[in-house]
Amino acid sequence: MSELEEIIAELSTELHGDRIKLIAKRIEGLSSVQQFTVIRSAFGVNTDKRLISRLETAWKQSQSEPKQVAAALRGAAATAQLLSRRSSVDLVWTGPDSGQVAIRHTEQVLLEVIRKASQRLFLVSFVAYRVPSVLDALKEALAREVKVLILMELSSDHGGRVDHDSIRMLRQQLPTAEFYAWQQPSGSGLAGAVHAKCAVADEVIAFITSANLTSAAMEKNMELGVLVQGGEVPRELHRHLEALIVSEVIRRIEVPAGG
Repeated sequence: MSELEEIIAELSTELHGDRIKLIAKRIEGLSSVQQFTVIRSAFGVNTDKRLISRLETAWKQSQSEPKQVAAALRGAAATAQLLSRRSSVDLVWTGPDSGQVAIRHTEQVLLEVIRKASQRLFLVSFVAYRVPSVLDALKEALAREVKVLILMELSSDHGGRVDHDSIRMLRQQLPTAEFYAWQQPSGSGLAGAVHAKCAVADEVIAFITSANLTSAAMEKNMELGVLVQGGEVPRELHRHLEALIVSEVIRRIEVPAGG
């Protein structure tokens, strides 16, 4: 694999397919690599500038025509999209090691899902408490302009079933995230709670877990989950959560960021 081919392959895994198509279209309109600076803006502000510079350097060294580079980008993007449709499932476990299965710890996997999100991230948890690494990853996601949606149980002060007001705490730390709650009609009988726990990124990665967003769940408890990458499960879970918003089964909670 040449340097140029390797960088194009790396770009196809880092950037969304639509972004790659835009870059390819812009490159195709150039007369030579000497005009590369004209299309730098097509990569977007969040793309690693070192990777862009490596592409320019490798292209110059290869002496390829713009149409050849554009075609290679489109091919790499199509391959990445095809691979993303294929599903892989990994077991995720926090707790004692039996030596019988490969262990992927809950905190590591959750951080991986958050960091891989490029457009949309939906988190569901009963409660959140003392998870600085997760908060830092979510802040980085918001800085990348990822739309972050979080569904949690309301505090007992607001009709929920948990003493700790996780929504208010997270809202203070993540002022641009969207927060949702399951507000059940009064008189509907025995009230349920948000006991589901999952993270869905860009409809292509789903982490379904027993773990809440707490330090105990990340570090001490015995927790079990699965990480599903590609295939129908992430898309179906994404569509399900979106439908709950549209049907107003879960509703957006406006909480002042200041406390």
